[in-house]
Amino acid sequence: MRNQGMGSWPARRARMTPERVALSYRGRDHTYRELCERVNRLASALAASHGVRRGDRVAFLGVNQPSAVETFFAAGLLGAVFVPLNTRLALPELRYVLTDAEPAVLVLGAERDGAGLPGRHLPAAGYEALLASGSPEPIDEPVGLDDVCLIMYTSGTTGHPKGAMLTHGNLTWNTVNLLVDVPLAHDEVVLISAPLFHIAALAQTLVPSVLKGGRVILEPSFDVERTFDLIESERVTVMFGVPSMFGFLTRSPRWDKADLSSLRHLLCGGAPVPEPLIRTYQERGLMFLQGYGMTEAAPGALFLGAERSVDKAGTAGVPHFFSDVRLVAPDGSPAAPGEPGELYVQGPNVMPGYWRRPEASAEVLSADGWFRSGDVGVADEDGYVRISDRIKDVIISGGENVYPAEVEGALYEHAAVAECAVIGVPDQKWGEVGKALVVPRPGATAAPEELLKHLDGRLARYKIPKYVEFVAELPKNAAGKLLKAPLRELYGG
Repeated sequence: MRNQGMGSWPARRARMTPERVALSYRGRDHTYRELCERVNRLASALAASHGVRRGDRVAFLGVNQPSAVETFFAAGLLGAVFVPLNTRLALPELRYVLTDAEPAVLVLGAERDGAGLPGRHLPAAGYEALLASGSPEPIDEPVGLDDVCLIMYTSGTTGHPKGAMLTHGNLTWNTVNLLVDVPLAHDEVVLISAPLFHIAALAQTLVPSVLKGGRVILEPSFDVERTFDLIESERVTVMFGVPSMFGFLTRSPRWDKADLSSLRHLLCGGAPVPEPLIRTYQERGLMFLQGYGMTEAAPGALFLGAERSVDKAGTAGVPHFFSDVRLVAPDGSPAAPGEPGELYVQGPNVMPGYWRRPEASAEVLSADGWFRSGDVGVADEDGYVRISDRIKDVIISGGENVYPAEVEGALYEHAAVAECAVIGVPDQKWGEVGKALVVPRPGATAAPEELLKHLDGRLARYKIPKYVEFVAELPKNAAGKLLKAPLRELYGG
């Protein structure tokens, strides 16, 4: 095959294990032979009916479903670029991303109608008919590992999302890194209920499963009862989730008596795993495989293996096999063990840059490929890194990144807001939620509920702060720059 990228993987797996089940969705199984044929048909139809060519973007908006997986691989088969859209974004946010990405076509999931969204749409009602019109014959477009495979948008600290370009090589090497540390077998039954528009579910779970020929159970969303049912009835062996998802399971009345004996690997990411949660799972004989990463690294940077999950609990582990990590002190020198430093990542899994953002790319990527994470870590004497702070002030709520600048920008659109700052505060359910500290305009009045209602529809629900508190002033330095550290000390409890 001339295609060395992700698009060729269904065909490569189908020629090895054609009758093995690839995807299970709502009671229906799709073998690898069927997946390969459907991907071929979809790619052929997208080229014929929508003119999709090499380098064109193909967007997808919808919850987890087979068409999301098929669109990802079909785009790769044509040398096109897959753009998964976060279903939780508000309409203005989706419009911004689509205008920036300029996809040749937007494929809509079964639950979306595309109203108000720009560009050409492929509605779910016409998906099967379009697929049937395509040819099942193999497509062998030359695609190399350096070609861009997908653009995944990440919320920006300046208020606008940026599209991280990930190459076929980035995803391939990330898969290799994962499989070095996680011994996935050919008979894995992998439950994916975390959204595929996030890099961990796509690159840490779906892609490695296809490589190994496992069976993926796709769920449109996470549900506690449904998760327990599937683990027991389908004998799930692998599950990925953010800490809040695993926490929800422990708070269910079914936790103590649920049959979890089939589980082999619990992959957890998106936020630090609380040590009490680690201990709760250890009491059931289950170990977390956790790490640290970001979309820009496809996503793996650090990994904590099961054998050190007890004595190194609370750390994010050591660098993946083919990744390098260094901690840099404020003066640019290497941070010594026990000394905080900004975490830099380098490796074949690190993105080449942001889509149409050369200046933003230059800010975070050095000439030799080191990516500045903006996060602060501390390494112990053995090289295990604990993530201690976030330079970018990002709030991680239920595994979702919330950037205060974006929320603050939306708050400033309300006439009653003179100044505002958004910080993260601890939350038992979500790990962290937002608190908005607002200085009202002189003579203006607004209840907290009014400000929260103002944000509803402007921002995704998960970005809306849980709390609003009015304050007389916000602390600033001599240059007038807002100081958030004192705010966290005063209001972060």
